[in-house]
Parts: sequence; structure tokens; C-alpha cells
Amino acid sequence: MTERIRILREYQWARKHHAFRQDLQVDPSPYRAADMPDYARTARRLSLALSLERPVLLPGELIAGTRTVPALPGIYSDEEWARITATHFIHERGNVCNLSPDYASVIASGLLALRARLTDSPYHAAMRESIDAVLDLARRYREAALAAGDEALAQVLARVPAHGARTLREALQSLRLLHFAMWCEGDYHNTLGRLDQTLMPYLRRDLDAGTLTQDEAFELIEAFFLACNRDSDLYPGMQQGDNGQSVVLGGMTPDGADGYNLLSEMCLRASADLRLIDPKINLRVNRDTPLSVYELGTQLTKLGLGFPQYENDDVAIPGLMRLGYEERDARNYAMAACWEFIIPGRGMDIPNIGALSFAGVVDAAVRAGLRTASSVEDLLQDVERRIFADVRATLAGLKNLYIIPSPYMSLFFEGCLESQRDISLGCRYNNYGLHGTGLAPAADMLAAVQRTVFEEGLSPEELLRAMDDNFQGEGELRHHLQFDCPKMGNDDDAADGYAVRLLDMFSRAVEGLRNERGGCVRAGTGSAMFYIRHAQALGATADGREAGVPLPANYAPSLNVRLDGPVSLIRSFTKPDLVRAMNGGPLTIEFSDTVFKNDEAIEKVAQLVRLFVLRGGHQIQLNTVNRDQLLDAQRHPELHRNLIVRVWGWSGYFVELDKCYQDHIIRRVNLNV
Repeated sequence: MTERIRILREYQWARKHHAFRQDLQVDPSPYRAADMPDYARTARRLSLALSLERPVLLPGELIAGTRTVPALPGIYSDEEWARITATHFIHERGNVCNLSPDYASVIASGLLALRARLTDSPYHAAMRESIDAVLDLARRYREAALAAGDEALAQVLARVPAHGARTLREALQSLRLLHFAMWCEGDYHNTLGRLDQTLMPYLRRDLDAGTLTQDEAFELIEAFFLACNRDSDLYPGMQQGDNGQSVVLGGMTPDGADGYNLLSEMCLRASADLRLIDPKINLRVNRDTPLSVYELGTQLTKLGLGFPQYENDDVAIPGLMRLGYEERDARNYAMAACWEFIIPGRGMDIPNIGALSFAGVVDAAVRAGLRTASSVEDLLQDVERRIFADVRATLAGLKNLYIIPSPYMSLFFEGCLESQRDISLGCRYNNYGLHGTGLAPAADMLAAVQRTVFEEGLSPEELLRAMDDNFQGEGELRHHLQFDCPKMGNDDDAADGYAVRLLDMFSRAVEGLRNERGGCVRAGTGSAMFYIRHAQALGATADGREAGVPLPANYAPSLNVRLDGPVSLIRSFTKPDLVRAMNGGPLTIEFSDTVFKNDEAIEKVAQLVRLFVLRGGHQIQLNTVNRDQLLDAQRHPELHRNLIVRVWGWSGYFVELDKCYQDHIIRRVNLNV
């Protein structure tokens, strides 16, 4: 870390740049005229938002762009929005989100080249207004740089994002402003995509020309990463840190080459050096990835950043092709805000539109049918019926989708400019994704019923009564269910076999289904925030879990179970056919920070990740935690402001989370292996 970066990092960490934020009372009437089309409203709002931005240059910064207007009113009044929501399905906030724009093409061409292709049509007028607003912001930043005597920055801003970038610094500055404007348009969870593939041509050109050294390039990467952390508290999400600023490194390129390069390594080292929550890193790997790459990723895990998250190309690419993605697109996949597979510049997938509760389905089947079942097979027939019914009911509720248009975002997606069709209406891929929560607890429930009722002779009435009473007065039975029965995560087919069958049921339940936009439905192993919501709807369950105890986040063992070790855990969670779970959802493993007591531990943990990949795992993510530190952070948050934790598909600062998420993370520590 150079002295320049260190000073800027400390400046940002002290939140001194927040002093530039403006407390504005904005009149929304300029973009809420009753006769103004929705896409025109969005463009006018973006124009207003950027016009109100005050150019700010922080001390010594190399990549400019700091938000000064925290928020603007939406494009609809409350009454208008109520009328829309009364007749449409609205996903989350109703905005375009969780997409991976094609930054590479726009950085290479510049906004003026896109502007030259626009006609006089009303929709193109909205695109033109959006482009002009971004160019005007860049102009005002250039003037501020000149006033501050920063000729180098002024020259960069004179070039980008109006024209195509020629250097690494120009490309990074262009990306910063292009991405900045998307938040101001109202879009959110817009990822940074395959950053190393986007930027490597510029780095190579600079190095070959001798105009930049590797050390200077590394400083630029760190400056850009600092810019990503500058305003992340202003980006909407479930919690602070859930802002969608993820990047993808490595992986197969569309033409089949290995995409891991010098810039991939620089990004990993920059994250380790800065130790900040953004950007969240996804590292694409395969069976031939060298152990040294896993070791570099494990260095970040050791620091407790909660990333990288690993994606296995050997599973993901054929899995996406199986769903109908073209081979070049499947090879070019990126990640959504958390873990879902999306296609840059071509995908309008909504990968988190709903969720199936494996735990809820199995619990319902146990409660409804255990008294009359002659075997677990009888219960499984009902479980399958319920899974199919749940999936279809979910899809039936997703009719007449409305998403607020985004003419600026549409510039970054294939065909939108030419067809004058907003990205909110769809693109090449328009698939829906369903999460699957509580797979391990569901398998554990079935294994416990098999062991206690059908093998040991426990009466169904006794088990159901104990569950209804939340195991009050039944401590011995609860202990037996929780600790003596088979559990997924211990390489025991008595539990793992049920997980294989449950995920197979989910995969078959979505096959052949189409949504109203013509897209398919993808099954997944992730949870998002549903691990909290679905647990709240469950009483005590047959695996010994008491009412109120949360489900595990993502694809992970039940909380507070006894595990035999990480190898057994990986063996269990690679038994299902994960090629058919292409909505994603990583195996999440918690490690005590004591694991990393020597350098040898880095290699051992890296080998575990590689084992998961070699056995056909799709995604894996590791956390390093310290229970005592987390508890102290709850008591004394002012002493732990920089404590980073992984929540579900993203990392955030522990002290900024709601207590329910803090408590879940503390409870997960008991899983460390």
C-alpha cells in the first residue's frame, strides 16, 4: 500500500468525505408529470440527480467520483405507485437490479459513440438525456480537477467516459462514473462483472508501452477499490454492506481460454491489502486451477473478509448450457449480488424471485402423515407432491410483472438501443430463480424419523407431541434427535441420501416451466434472507431443532450439529447433482480463526476448496470467525467498527447489522471445523 493509498483509506475510514453530502429537499415535480412516460421520468430523474451532484476531489485520489446527494424521491407519487402495485407483481423495490451490465463495450467505445446511434424517437430521447447527464457530470469533475491543479486527472476526465478508454486509469475512471450513474438512476445491486477481463487489455497496453509499471497499476487498482467503498452505505440492500458490488475473477473466456491473468492476481492482493468489504470477490476455478491460486484466495479467507467465493466452471458452464444458455454466454457467466449465475450484457434474469423451504415442506409432511405412514417412503411421496405444488404456486403468483424502466442501464445490454426496448422488459435471457432453504435440516428430519420411529420404535404420537410442546420436558429425546441421529455433513448416506433426493425433486419440479417472459425457472441451493423468514414460520422439528432456532444460511449443515470434520462435510455436500442447481447457493463453512495458526494451514484450507471442486461442487465460500470477538463487538461496537463478517451472499461490518443477523452469525460459529 503506497502512502497515497494509506492516507486516502484512513480519510475514508474516518468518513470525512461524508461532510460533502448535501441535505437537499428535492422537488420531484419535474419528473412526475402525469403525461410523462415512465421511461422519460427515469431519464429526467437521473438528469436531476446528476445535476445536483457536487464534484468532490478527495486528497490524493486517482479515481474520482463521490456521491453528495444521498437520495432522491422516486418517479411515482405514493398514489401512482399504489395503483401500479394493485395490478402488477413487483419484485423487491420495483427497480432494475441484480444485473451485470456490459461495461467492457461501453468503456471501449465511449458514450458519444452510443449517442451517435440514437434517433429522434421518444425512447431514444430518454437515452440521450441520460447520456448527456453523465457527460455533464464528467465535465464538471474535469473543471474541478483543473481548479485543483490536477492536470493528470483533468486529462483523464476530458477523455472518459465520453470517448473510448486508452489506458488503465482511463478505463477505471470510466467504469467508476458509469457505475456511479446507475445508482443515481435508481438501479441497484449492479455488479462490476468480470473486472479482470474488462481491464486486462488496458493494463497490457500500458505495460507493453512502458507508460505504467506494475506497482503503479496496483496503486490504481487499490484506488478504484477505495472508490467502491466510498458510498456503499448509500446503496440499498437488506442490511449495510448488501450493495451488490461484486466482481468475478478468472474463469473460462467465451472463446474457451483460461481467463486468470495478472490483473486477477492484482485484485486478490489489493483486497488483502485494503481489508474492506468492497468489491466482493468471486473467483472462478476448475479442475486444472493451480493450488497457488486457491492459496492466494485463502489468504483473504484468513483475514476474515468472507470472500473470495469460488465458482466451479466444470459444473457451472454445463449446468447453464443445460438450461438453454448459449455456450459462449455460459462460459462468460458472472455473479449477481450474492451468488446467482447471470450473463453480462445479455441477461435480464431475476435470480431471487422466490424460495422453496425444504425444511417447511418436510416438516409439514411429517406432521400430516407420520401417524399413518408405514415408512419414510410414504412421507417422501407427500414431500414430492408438496414441492411440486409449492413451485407452481410460487410461479402462479408472479404474473404481470412490472419493473421501473432504466433507459441508461439499457445502453449496456444487447439490442436495447437498436430495438428501443427497455431492459426492464427483458433481454436475451429472462429466467427466474428460486432459492432452496434448509436442505440439510430437511434431510436431518427425515433421517431422524427413520432412525427413531421406523428403526427404534418411537411412537409417532410421542414425537409429534414433543414437537408440539417444543420439547419441553423431553430433553433426552431432543438430545437424541439432535446428536445421535444421522446428520448431513458427516458423509453419512443415511442423511445425505435424503438431501440428494430432495434436491432432485426440486430440480424436477422446475423442469419445463416457463415464466410469462418466456424464461425458464432455475432451482438453487441458496437462501438469501429466507433462512430467517422461513425459520420464523417453523415450530420445533423432528431433527431436534427447537422453535425459533434459525435455519442455516445457504447450502450448509444444520446449526449446532456435531461434525466429523471438513472433509466429511465436503463429501456430504457434493453428493447431490449440483449441475441441476444452477440458481446457485454456496456451501458455506465456518472456520475458527485458530485454524490459521501457521503457514501450513493456508495450504490445507486451499486443498479443501480444491477437493470440493474436484468432487463436483458448484460454489463454496469460507468464513473465519472468533466467537469471543463477535460477542465483545455486540457489547462494545465502538471498538470493532472494522470487523467484517459474511452474512449470506455478501460481507458487511458486523456492528452495522441488525441483531438477528449478528445472533445468527454467532450461532454459526459452533459449526467451525
